[in-house]
Amino acid sequence: MLELNIPGRGQFNLHHLVLDFNGTIAFGGVLISGVEERIQLLSREIEIHVITADTNGSVVRQCEGLPVTVQILQSENHTDEKGEFVRGLNGVICMGNGANDEAMFAESDLAIAIIGREGCATATLLKSDLMIEDINDGLDLLLNPKRLIATLRK
Repeated sequence: MLELNIPGRGQFNLHHLVLDFNGTIAFGGVLISGVEERIQLLSREIEIHVITADTNGSVVRQCEGLPVTVQILQSENHTDEKGEFVRGLNGVICMGNGANDEAMFAESDLAIAIIGREGCATATLLKSDLMIEDINDGLDLLLNPKRLIATLRK
């Protein structure tokens, strides 16, 4: 569990990290360099889920051997499906960039929008608590939570 006490926002006991795949931890269906190592480290503190429509059909291969659960979206409404997935968890931080991440951001305790090379859907960005350019910087915030606290305190 990752515990954060953010002045002006309260105590967060985070048990789950939900990561979008394409555009967030992967580009063109391939994991972004540095993500694998950070996931290995974070998995010691928090349960990690990768949720995706799997546009490139590569998520299972790319996440093989990583300490994550992979959730491939099955419905026709990926936005609602992602929101329902997060709603079923307790103590969640999400990272994503796509329009279909909006509902999971709304359901999470903390949401970090990743701009990255694919950009970020405006509706999702507006539901986020924080925006960052690079996924590795976002994961580093969780590995060094005082940085996250400093940014989000009120």
